[in-house]
Amino acid sequence: MTNSIFDPSARYALGMEVGFEHRPPTPEDRVDVGMVDLCDGDRWIELGESRAWGWQAGLMLRWLPRSDSEIVWNDRVDGRFVTHSLNVGTGQRRTLGHPVFTLSRDGVSALAIDFLRLEDMRPGYGYMGIQDPWRDVLAPRETGNHAVDLSTGAGELIVSLAEAAAIPYPRGDISAAKHLFNVLIFNPSGSHFLFLHRWRFGGGGFHTRMLTARADGSGLTVADHSGFTSHLTWRDDRQILAWSRRPSHGDANYPFPNAEDGSCGPDQIVGKERMPLNGHCTYLFDNSWVLNDTYPQGDERLHDLYLYHVPSDRRVDLGRFHAPPACTDTLRCDLHPRSSPDGSEIVIDSTHGGHGRQMYLFKLGEIVAA
Repeated sequence: MTNSIFDPSARYALGMEVGFEHRPPTPEDRVDVGMVDLCDGDRWIELGESRAWGWQAGLMLRWLPRSDSEIVWNDRVDGRFVTHSLNVGTGQRRTLGHPVFTLSRDGVSALAIDFLRLEDMRPGYGYMGIQDPWRDVLAPRETGNHAVDLSTGAGELIVSLAEAAAIPYPRGDISAAKHLFNVLIFNPSGSHFLFLHRWRFGGGGFHTRMLTARADGSGLTVADHSGFTSHLTWRDDRQILAWSRRPSHGDANYPFPNAEDGSCGPDQIVGKERMPLNGHCTYLFDNSWVLNDTYPQGDERLHDLYLYHVPSDRRVDLGRFHAPPACTDTLRCDLHPRSSPDGSEIVIDSTHGGHGRQMYLFKLGEIVAA
């Protein structure tokens, strides 16, 4: 499984540890990096630290695909953002001169957004400590999405903000808006990637569309022009599941084709009645199950956690979890469910237990085999 916090055997789950909550991190706040041994009483094993992190996206900590011993995470060192690669068995560590956002399934390459731009336009989602040199430029040509070689750490700009901003938007002129990128995800084969292109006029809200491109940045195409694209995931190389707002069915989870493959129509609905709310969706290993959550709902502020079986249109609820009122905006603690490689275990983040932000493990047992 690509970009997993679980090692291939699902014995270890990566995590972070910090000694405060209910305030934004400062550039000097350190977070500890480690892993939990799920076969030894949930023993915490400390592995490193970072000063490039946030409550919403962490520090892009994950297991290197096709490796049972190597992990990567982002950090700030000597006034620049970098990626550390650590062999948890030998302790050997490398530092690459570019941060990463998502990894290819073969573990050879990565993609990265501009974390400075993200923090400048959406504080709490990027990394602090370095000022965006293009903060006064609406759509700079010098920054955007980068391809990163994981062997050398070299980064290459492959899609600029100016390039995306120049693509016409059918609902109006966006040339006077300020633009950013977020959420980069490789498809399973690594041939293409998707990302969110966002823009904002003055102090107004964001508009968002989904774009796809080949791994080298060529073939840049808008997959969803709605202006309301939100959480999304690849089902396979040919299809994307994304929350959007379309005239046909309003707000819903829609299947979108890879921009170079028109094999499915975006006006179908996935789980209209069973998945009626926006959430952090991912497919489990065989693509028949969607793992999903919701934002806090109602006066009791409860997150829903559930599985949705696509072939049978069946939902299996796994729990509801209270979010304290203090956990709002960029200080909120979304569940962000993620699964083990075989889909038999999942981990969420939650504050419902009254002990601050904690990781909780679920063993799905026969559910996903049924």
